[in-house]
Amino acid sequence: MTKKNNRYVGLICARGGSKGIPKKNIRNICGKPLIAWSIQLALKIPRISRVLVSTDSEEIAQIAKQYGAEVPFIRPDELAQDDSPEWMVWRHALDYLNQNDSEQVDGLVVLPPTAPCRNETDIENCLDEYEKADSDVIMTNTDAHRNPYYNMLKKDKEGYVSIAVPFPTTLVGRQKAPIVFDATTVAYVANPTFVLQNNKMFDGKVRSVYVPPERALDIDTLFDFRIAEFLLNESAGVQEP
Repeated sequence: MTKKNNRYVGLICARGGSKGIPKKNIRNICGKPLIAWSIQLALKIPRISRVLVSTDSEEIAQIAKQYGAEVPFIRPDELAQDDSPEWMVWRHALDYLNQNDSEQVDGLVVLPPTAPCRNETDIENCLDEYEKADSDVIMTNTDAHRNPYYNMLKKDKEGYVSIAVPFPTTLVGRQKAPIVFDATTVAYVANPTFVLQNNKMFDGKVRSVYVPPERALDIDTLFDFRIAEFLLNESAGVQEP
């Protein structure tokens, strides 16, 4: 099934109530707010016709608009809690588009603001994969740092540890373990109809696109911020003091 010549809308989900790092999505990194990196990248992709930000924060909304994104609605409080499923935030944005946009949306391109090291090629590769395969969702992955079949452990109630995912036969060496990947937050491309009719990503046909580790960092801690600053400065040719 071909999806060529489709209309894509970019979506950046950025709530204001980050607990780990207060105001994480607008924290300055290499000279601009974190969310600006995702907005400016999305605006460079020719196949993305609009870039929307879904947020519950007026402050984030104003900054997003300054960097060229549309903020046509403020996300309701029930979709801005710590345990609010982001899938429902995607659905909320699609409902808005269906009610207010006369043109059909053929693909939703979700770019979490916490992955500022991604580049245009990563997004284009996801769009290419979506267009060439019969998929409901395209996600991204990178190299796994640990393998649950070999060197990841679980602990039982008595304190004893064992391999997280036992393999039927004895594995001699990490190289013999099945290859696994880390899921990343670099990008998602989703079929809007699938999102509206299903409750989670893996209910459908999901394919992935590989992103190298230096572009797959997901910022969750202050330590991640430091790593991202180093990587962004390095890619821009700025030497660390």
